[in-house]
Amino acid sequence: MNLRTHAPAPATTAPATTAPATTAPAPAEPSAGRGAGRRRAVAAVLPGVAAAALGAALASALHALLPAVPVPTTAVVLGIAAANLPGLRALTRGRGRSGLTFAGKRLMRAGIVVLGLQLGLDDVLGLGWATAAMVVCVVAATFWGTLWLGRRMGLRGDQPLLIATGYSICGASAIGAVSQVTGSDEEDVAASVALVTLCGTLAIGVLPLLHHPLGLDDIQFGRWTGAGVHDVGQVVATAQTAGPAALAEAVLVKLMRVALLAPLVASVAYALRRRRRAASGAAKPDAAAGRTPLLPLFVVGFLVMIAVRSTGILPAGVLEGAERLQQLLLAMAMVGLGSMVNLRALARTGPRVAAVGLVSWTLIATVSYAGVLLTG
Repeated sequence: MNLRTHAPAPATTAPATTAPATTAPAPAEPSAGRGAGRRRAVAAVLPGVAAAALGAALASALHALLPAVPVPTTAVVLGIAAANLPGLRALTRGRGRSGLTFAGKRLMRAGIVVLGLQLGLDDVLGLGWATAAMVVCVVAATFWGTLWLGRRMGLRGDQPLLIATGYSICGASAIGAVSQVTGSDEEDVAASVALVTLCGTLAIGVLPLLHHPLGLDDIQFGRWTGAGVHDVGQVVATAQTAGPAALAEAVLVKLMRVALLAPLVASVAYALRRRRRAASGAAKPDAAAGRTPLLPLFVVGFLVMIAVRSTGILPAGVLEGAERLQQLLLAMAMVGLGSMVNLRALARTGPRVAAVGLVSWTLIATVSYAGVLLTG
């Protein structure tokens, strides 16, 4: 009995001695697991990113046929259609959801960074201090007026802040930038983008009709357009009706508004940090502050690109390529944001949202018109 009990012992100990040999490769498993995880993540976003790219291509094709229709406007409309048409709804809410969300958030950030290459400090300074002061006043009046009205009208969540940002700075791009800081609900972001895009599209048809009745020359009309229309593409589509001089002036004034994106995002982040610190009783101020950086990384990238453009070291071909890349990234982001719009949910708050949008549109048009007359 004793022999039989001891005989198996070597057999059990022998595998024990070989066990380390079988467990030695174990450290390689985490990296393999990470690689497999990355592949799964890429596979998950591919359908939605491909859908966003297709939407951007269709929007660009339509713009080539009808130059008066800006690419971002069409891209948002295509995203909204895909999210609400029965045949495509399954894609936007199923396999394509991860990729469309990626496009609406990550590609939006990348597009904002590249947008900085369109703006040089010498261009802004060339407009003069009077025009700069006019732009700041228009942005401030529109932002605070829209924010106040949105809250008074009882709009949900971050909609008052997002709509105020979009109307005062640069449309959907500004909404995307601020929503990254505030962590806003996707439906709030999508509804705000849809509203700003709609009113900006209306401006393309309405403002040229008011050019001469309001007594504006071409240069003044260009400044009014740059100060009062939301998206860069919509500014171009509106101002080009008055000729190249108006278009050049409109783009410069518009880019000055774009330059205010960074301080606005920093201000929102600072207010959010203070609110969180107050809510926590300042028990752990450093931790609260760390969660909300004053300048998110993509805004830092935006400022760096402005600085690079201002040095003059980049050739014209690189800047043209960067502009095309920025248009592609933002068009894909617009498709992603549009795909988040639920028309049924939007209809429930539609009248209030529409009222805020129309009043804000009238506000920025009136204030910018007065500013153009005062600055000549």
